Amino acid sequence: MVIRENYLKKIRPFYNQDLIKVITGIRRCGKSVILSQIIDEIKKNGAKEENIIYINFELTDYSDIKTFKDLDKYVKDRITNNNKYYLFFDEIQYVKEWERTVNSFKAKYKDNISIFVTGSNGDLLSSELASLLSGRYVSFKIRPFSFKEVCELKNYELDKYKLEKQFNNYIKWGGLPQRFNLNEESEIRTYLSDVYNSIVVKDIIQRFNVADLDLFNRVAEYIVTTPSQTFSAESLVKYFEIHDDRSVGKTTLYNYLEYMCKAHLIEKAERYDIRGKRILNGKYKYYLTDLGLGQILNFSKKEQMGAYLENIVYNELTYRGYDVTIGNLDNGEVDFIAIKEGYKEYYQVCYYLVDDNIINREFGVYNNINDNYPKYVISMDKFDMSQNGIIHKNIIDWLLNN
Repeated sequence: MVIRENYLKKIRPFYNQDLIKVITGIRRCGKSVILSQIIDEIKKNGAKEENIIYINFELTDYSDIKTFKDLDKYVKDRITNNNKYYLFFDEIQYVKEWERTVNSFKAKYKDNISIFVTGSNGDLLSSELASLLSGRYVSFKIRPFSFKEVCELKNYELDKYKLEKQFNNYIKWGGLPQRFNLNEESEIRTYLSDVYNSIVVKDIIQRFNVADLDLFNRVAEYIVTTPSQTFSAESLVKYFEIHDDRSVGKTTLYNYLEYMCKAHLIEKAERYDIRGKRILNGKYKYYLTDLGLGQILNFSKKEQMGAYLENIVYNELTYRGYDVTIGNLDNGEVDFIAIKEGYKEYYQVCYYLVDDNIINREFGVYNNINDNYPKYVISMDKFDMSQNGIIHKNIIDWLLNN
């Protein structure tokens, strides 16, 4: 098992706080494993088994807990002493009005209770969450495995051939933890198809009452098979007019994209005007939370290695805790501006620096940025091609770097 220290170190200071710990993320990204690792640490710190209440609402064992009243009764029946209790509610979105019970427990037991909840439901990170939980919560977003976690799971030595082979596999099939238990590509494809269909059906279509299923599926297929592209409602409307001969409203498209973001299927990156120092509205880039979920729909389109690598770098930067935007310039763009705690970095991503034109394009974009923050070019090239203070990194080396 991979100990997901990147997340545990962020959650650990809140183990005994009365703040509600909200853990979200795409289906099957490992939220339940995170909870089990937290439980193990709490036990090592002295908590007794009888003071830990864990409920996974995806299991049939708890299928009779459907409402906040059911949950309230179940937990109260198990609180039998004055010791501190730790409550773990896994995939809590299945319980109707769950927040009423959670708020009640927090008010009634105060410092004598610590509550953790997980969910794939986007409302757990919505603007309504603060009011639902009386503003007393902290949230943590879990992602599929980073490439470094994959290498830890597989126990690979620092062998360039093995790493490159595994990286190509990671590009194609992504980092959802359970897929690494499967060996055959047909098994992996079946598993990822089931995950994708669960997200679409349960987290989007049923939850948002999507009426035009055919249109939604076409929009979703277009988005997930063309990651790292700049989209606007206008461009998508024109695409469907030309290729599908159908009229699509901008509001409908925006809603569908928002639904996919709320289900954690994709993430939206805003564009930042570097000169004007402001966010630009209207055109965004969307990145897949896991590249494997795009692969299962990509039967006819050519591989887009540059776009895939860009998607991986975006996911890695967010995994490392950066706020990431697209840098807009008068004559082009920087792939990423990454900011954390006031510290800024710039990133350009490409497949290979194969000729002078590509080298000049990737390094030259920084000519119009006059500050001293680190500037990177990331590619598959194995030789260091750094120049003029701009740092070139092989993507595998960069992903494995602490």
